[in-house]
Amino acid sequence: MTKDTKSAPTLEDVARLASVSTATVSRCLNSPAQVSATTRERVQEAVAQLGYSPNFGARAMAAQRTRTIGAIIPTMENAVFAQGIQAFQEELDADGYTLLVASSSYRTDLEEQQIRSLIARGADALLLIGYERAPAITEFIEAQGVPTLITWAYDPARTRPTIGFDNRNAMRRLTEEVLRLGHRHVALIAAETDTNDRVAERVRGVAEAMQQAGLPADTLVIHRTRYGIETGAAGFAEVMRAHPQTTVVMCANDVLAVGAMKQARVMGLDVPGDVSITGFDDIELAQVTSPEIATVRVPHREMGRRAARALIDLLETGVPLQSQNLNAELRLRGSLGPVQEAKR
Repeated sequence: MTKDTKSAPTLEDVARLASVSTATVSRCLNSPAQVSATTRERVQEAVAQLGYSPNFGARAMAAQRTRTIGAIIPTMENAVFAQGIQAFQEELDADGYTLLVASSSYRTDLEEQQIRSLIARGADALLLIGYERAPAITEFIEAQGVPTLITWAYDPARTRPTIGFDNRNAMRRLTEEVLRLGHRHVALIAAETDTNDRVAERVRGVAEAMQQAGLPADTLVIHRTRYGIETGAAGFAEVMRAHPQTTVVMCANDVLAVGAMKQARVMGLDVPGDVSITGFDDIELAQVTSPEIATVRVPHREMGRRAARALIDLLETGVPLQSQNLNAELRLRGSLGPVQEAKR
């Protein structure tokens, strides 16, 4: 005696129940932004009622596309990347794309493995952070014909399509404000720059502003450390111990700056009376310290949204990727003040 089996619901079943065409159902599933909210809701109700599940494998084979975008970020612990990737995913989701995210932990070897893995899994395009990676992996991506967009950086001298901001220019403008307030003994806490071109550009921005102000190169003290609140605190303590004449500690991101603020309190130093502190990124933490941290506002969500839109337009209509330089704005807050007369 054979057992009755119920066949899986089809696209046609969904269309019939929702009283729309199969083409409309397909648009709802693949490009929901192209369908009215009322129709989309009706189709979604039919999908839920029938328990319909699209056969993405068959669809990908037929279209030679997976409607999947891969993104590799340096870390999932930094709120900066979280905000940008959230906006990136929201924009992709509105057009029926799936996002696969990997974290490289700032390791170039791991990022290369992840690039190969995402391409092997059929990613239609890639989003990568920064320019720096080995020529061999860049050549591999190009050989596979996978569109790649760079973000969190912008350099007009580079040819790869980028939607980001000019790290060097932003940090130079912040340093100019620091110097305008009379600071001449400047320290910078930053990560290593060998594999992080964004930090390297920020360091150059500080050095350029100081050079343009006629200050000797050895006036700038640079302390290298990993990113973290505790490492920022330890870096601040070391800088102030070794260079007590320092009047401003600039940090290459807000997380380090929060650590520096914490350590300043431990050491009984007034901010900005005894020493000024600045950050970079303008994450929410920068606005809950006392005083609030002077920083550079990175357009996290705008970058993510525009990057997704550019990749979708390329994949859907063939619009070529065009580099976009977004504005990173200064946020001059209470942690940055003028040098006290006694320290000039």
